[in-house]
Amino acid sequence: MPGHVAIIMDGNGRWANRQGLKRNAGHEAGEAALFDTVEGALELGIRDLTVYAFSTENWKRPPDEVRFLMGFNESLLVRRAGELHERQVRVRFIGRRTRPVPKRLVRLIEDTEALTADNRRMTLRIAFNYGGRTELLDAARRLVDDAAAGRVRKVDERAIAARLYDAEMPDVDLLIRTSGEQRLSNYLLWQSAYAELVFT
Repeated sequence: MPGHVAIIMDGNGRWANRQGLKRNAGHEAGEAALFDTVEGALELGIRDLTVYAFSTENWKRPPDEVRFLMGFNESLLVRRAGELHERQVRVRFIGRRTRPVPKRLVRLIEDTEALTADNRRMTLRIAFNYGGRTELLDAARRLVDDAAAGRVRKVDERAIAARLYDAEMPDVDLLIRTSGEQRLSNYLLWQSAYAELVFT
């Protein structure tokens, strides 16, 4: 049984197009699929689940779709944070929290993390405004700053890993991408070095 499963939740918009629906309807349907996945992971005893919710490249989508996704994620946290807490799921977000992420959404992210911080049944990490190269760039910048301040004795893999968005995140054992696309799309590049890959 894999300890850490990572998922690229892809294909919501294409699914909606095939159904003759607006792309936003696909994102709404993706919520049910996400929580079915969380429930299944809990039943299997998986300790770490990471999902790709919004990438740094997604800002290039049409403005109406981006606005919908920001509002949708705010609504999701308001509606679902308590449910995840009741199921003893710790929620962590990885990615940049600076503009253009709305301040209200950042506050909800912080509130959800605080609410669920002591839960230990499973850790659900949500990659939001996330890019693997951006994560490595940010880690390198922190490493340079710490080295200049004399806080680094040795520059090695451990030093870099300690400066990623979530230093506690274990390596990915199994990475799944839905929709049939066969690429990583800048997702967890460091953590997935030895992961098994499944494209569905």
